[in-house]
Amino acid sequence: MKISGGLEKGRQTATKRLFSKLLKGRELRPTTSKVREALFDIIMKKIEGAVFVDLYAGTGTVGLEALSRGASKAIFVEPDDLLVKTIKKNIDEFGFQKRAFVFKGKAYEFLVRSSEEKDSFDIFFLDPPYHSKEIDKILPIIGEKRLLKEGGIVIVENYFKKEMPEKASNLMKKKSYRYGDTMLTIYRNL
Repeated sequence: MKISGGLEKGRQTATKRLFSKLLKGRELRPTTSKVREALFDIIMKKIEGAVFVDLYAGTGTVGLEALSRGASKAIFVEPDDLLVKTIKKNIDEFGFQKRAFVFKGKAYEFLVRSSEEKDSFDIFFLDPPYHSKEIDKILPIIGEKRLLKEGGIVIVENYFKKEMPEKASNLMKKKSYRYGDTMLTIYRNL
């Protein structure tokens, strides 16, 4: 996988060798370059200086791209040891150590901790496994705990057949974009 824009455009983030190691009993569905480019086109005016949270980081490519495109900070949330190691390696190789933070744990744990610490963020990117119930569980927490800054945005990558809620606690659905079987659904604070 390669970074598709910004200062690090063209740099490799994850290799086929990593995927072959991961696919032994585990599902990994990285965001395609087409969807990543669309995502960053949508948030183009918001990314510069933003605090970006990649809530289901996987290989970390989306968060790395956010840093490449001008985010002031990216937080990678990932429970898998091998993926965390890969993300940290890429952060070091790209020279993003001062602007990147890796939280080894689940999305729910990160949100609870952030709420306790009264943190808030500019952009959340959620890309959980398509057929899980994670979106239904996590979206309301972001809204309820007021983890999204004023003017911030939540982008959910979801399967096009999944019915996305119009409202999730303090978040309201604004728009959806379809790319093949993938949807990007945008939420903002009420």
